[in-house]
Amino acid sequence: MQLWKGVDEVPATMGASVVTLGNFDGVHRGHQAVLGQVASLAQARGIRSVAVTFWPHPLAVLYPERAPQELMSPDQRAEQIAAAGIDSVLLLEFTREFAAQTPQEFVDNVFVEALHAAVVVVGADTRFGVRNSGTVDTLIELGATRGFEVVVVPDIGTDGRWSSTRVRELLAAGEVADAAAQLGRWHAVDGTVVHGDHRGRLLGFPTANLGGRIEGMIPADGVYAGWLVRRGLAHDAPDRVLPAAISIGTNPTFDGVDRRVEGYVLGRTDLDLYGEAIRYAFVSRLRPTLRFDGIDPLVAQMHADVAACRDILAGPAGADFSPDTGPQQG
Repeated sequence: MQLWKGVDEVPATMGASVVTLGNFDGVHRGHQAVLGQVASLAQARGIRSVAVTFWPHPLAVLYPERAPQELMSPDQRAEQIAAAGIDSVLLLEFTREFAAQTPQEFVDNVFVEALHAAVVVVGADTRFGVRNSGTVDTLIELGATRGFEVVVVPDIGTDGRWSSTRVRELLAAGEVADAAAQLGRWHAVDGTVVHGDHRGRLLGFPTANLGGRIEGMIPADGVYAGWLVRRGLAHDAPDRVLPAAISIGTNPTFDGVDRRVEGYVLGRTDLDLYGEAIRYAFVSRLRPTLRFDGIDPLVAQMHADVAACRDILAGPAGADFSPDTGPQQG
């Protein structure tokens, strides 16, 4: 998959393409339906498939107080778009100047001049151009005079439609299994393993702590059954995907302040993951974060959590999706 950060990076020699447009935050099942149609049409015509998306979220620029929390980083989004079968992603920086383009200017600059669109595939509610004045009807009218076809994909999904807003609500409540039903995969966060307080190792449960920039929306505080994916290893490497008990919170038993994401690989005390790029994929929430009255009840609960994780990850729920929720990052 090719990632172009701006129209200037699109090769001038690129031929015709099938294009889609959207924010694609979360790349949920509704997005995947659109992307799948783009990929199929492009393959049938023997041309390139391209997804056009934006960063940051338009509301973060135009109305920061109304901006939603992003479900994914740009890299995660591009990865999942590629997993849906798309050849190239055009990531456009969203600025006030960009937002001031008329629908006609946007179509001419991006779809016609840069991408040579033969077909544009969009959802029924697509809006574009200054003040979202461009609609599907606008796109059809412009396509008729500029030589591209428009294919409209209707809303699909359970309870009316799948939506990024619904996924955010579910993750904020810790309902990661329901979020996965919207996404068609386990929700995941990516980061680099750093040193923590090493309390887990002293208690017999060494954890891999994420530090620095964490990519992806962090679910509600609590303890989760999930998977640890070692992003730097080959897909068929031993120990690439490991079952884990994942904790999110401030460690209130130890009067912690900083919110942390850390995980214990079930039954393993021999792993040295410091400095590794890893992914935590969330399968099911076991319980909220609790404050325990001393070490002994905490350790007893940790043993119970590990046992519960084993049951979940060994059962049908843990096998619903591949723990490795996207192609390997090179």
